[in-house]
Amino acid sequence: MAQTDAEIYNEQAFSPHWHNPVMLGYKRTLDVLLSGLLLIVLSPLLLILAVAVKLTSRGSVFYRWQVVGKGGRPFTGYKFRSMCANADELKEKLEPLNEMRGPVFKLTNDPRITKLGAWMRCYSLDELPQLYSVLKGDMSLVGPRPPLATEYARFNGHQRQKLAVKPGMTCLWQIHGRNEVRNLDEWVGLDLEYIGRWSPKLDLWILMKTVREVFVGSGK
Repeated sequence: MAQTDAEIYNEQAFSPHWHNPVMLGYKRTLDVLLSGLLLIVLSPLLLILAVAVKLTSRGSVFYRWQVVGKGGRPFTGYKFRSMCANADELKEKLEPLNEMRGPVFKLTNDPRITKLGAWMRCYSLDELPQLYSVLKGDMSLVGPRPPLATEYARFNGHQRQKLAVKPGMTCLWQIHGRNEVRNLDEWVGLDLEYIGRWSPKLDLWILMKTVREVFVGSGK
């Protein structure tokens, strides 16, 4: 059962902008306008990727991502499937190889990833369906990365503070060593830094840096 914000985040330092209705309205307006525009403009690419996923490996086009949002509220997100169809079942066998410290899983050369999936991940193309979650209101363009529900269940109180705000497609972690971070608390630290510093200007800066990371193919 999700706890209230007061129970989880009573020690969390928020940027004062989180309490400003005008600033929050601006953030939501940017989310709706930009996600809607990108879904329209990128629709041919989305169709091509969907067909490519279907033709190159067995399984569904989309991976239904069971994650947790603001305040511990669960929701289903969507990505283009970049792994084999039975990836979740194989995960348990790979746990001893986990490169992350903490209740999250990360493996650089994950054998579950398909050839197309590796290419999509390189340019974060598998993440594009999350624009629908932004438009819907489950996510924001910028915000802490949402954890899997199974991971969130193992978070301690400090780690749960990253969900004091709506999760996003990109954040400081994406542009500051996304492939080098090997400790969940370090990752959480970047998310808490974002929460403490948030402003519309910071969001725009992160979005511009993210575009650069996408074009240089820094994803894994």
